[in-house]
Amino acid sequence: MEFRHLGRSGLMVSEISYGNWITHGSQVEEDAAFACVRAALDSGITTFDTADGYAGGRAEDVLGRALQNERRESLEIFTKVYWPTGPSRNNRGLSRKHIIESINGSLRRLRTDYVDLYQAHRYDYSTPLEETMEAFADVVHSGKAHYIGVSEWSADQLRAAHPLARELHIPLVSNQPQYSMLWRVIEAEVVPASEELGIGQIVWSPIAQGVLSGKYLPGQPPPAGSRATDEKSGAGFISRFMNDDVLTRVQQLKPLAEQAGLAVAWVLQNPNVSSAIIGASRPDQVHDNVKAAGVKLDADLLTAIDDAIAPIVERNPAKTESPAKRP
Repeated sequence: MEFRHLGRSGLMVSEISYGNWITHGSQVEEDAAFACVRAALDSGITTFDTADGYAGGRAEDVLGRALQNERRESLEIFTKVYWPTGPSRNNRGLSRKHIIESINGSLRRLRTDYVDLYQAHRYDYSTPLEETMEAFADVVHSGKAHYIGVSEWSADQLRAAHPLARELHIPLVSNQPQYSMLWRVIEAEVVPASEELGIGQIVWSPIAQGVLSGKYLPGQPPPAGSRATDEKSGAGFISRFMNDDVLTRVQQLKPLAEQAGLAVAWVLQNPNVSSAIIGASRPDQVHDNVKAAGVKLDADLLTAIDDAIAPIVERNPAKTESPAKRP
């Protein structure tokens, strides 16, 4: 495993991190979830990402129990706040009330006294940014989180939050966007702003929800049990890639390299990417994806990739904020 700084902070993270968005607490049985975490640890992964909104908090609970016998100081545990955690109108968003209550719930489920990174899961248009950042500052200053990050924020939102974070003496060090060969919407605006501000990307879906593995074939139904067939497994996200034009061009990548590892290695070529999040329902998927650690892709291969898929790549920066738009 290779390690990188998270943005311009001193925090080192494994360049491949393990996330449990659609697996722990919902898609896979607990024993399988524990086996995947064990495979991640055995592969050298030290960085684990979750959120209070995943599987109604069960994802945090499963991850906390899977990691409870590990040396806490040897891990980087990340979680998030924003999506609903209960029926009340105050059980969502980035108000002070929800942030303070949510960090306490997350720490309880994760069985830890602190998280290394606490992230705003989306931008909250209904709460003043100053209120959100002041609440995050109290979380950091109370020792419940070391660093602050965001997820799917636009360049303008990052620029608005950064000076507030500096005034409040809290380290805003990361953004967590979707990023893959097929989904490059952060490249035009978010990445330049992040480089300017010292913010690193922790990217999710580097394999485009499994599409870049090559297992989905044009003109054929998705394999039984695959993510594209299971609404609980993020089928709504994968649907944008499930058309014959995309799937045909993805098949053209097969002669170039082993596809899952290639896709993860590709996002890691971007110097603003601090870590790529992988998920798994089986330990062998973890082992396959960690092969991308430390891999350097030469210019000819990068050009061949672009030649194969250029017409189907999404680059529109306006799609950065999806799906949490202004009410």
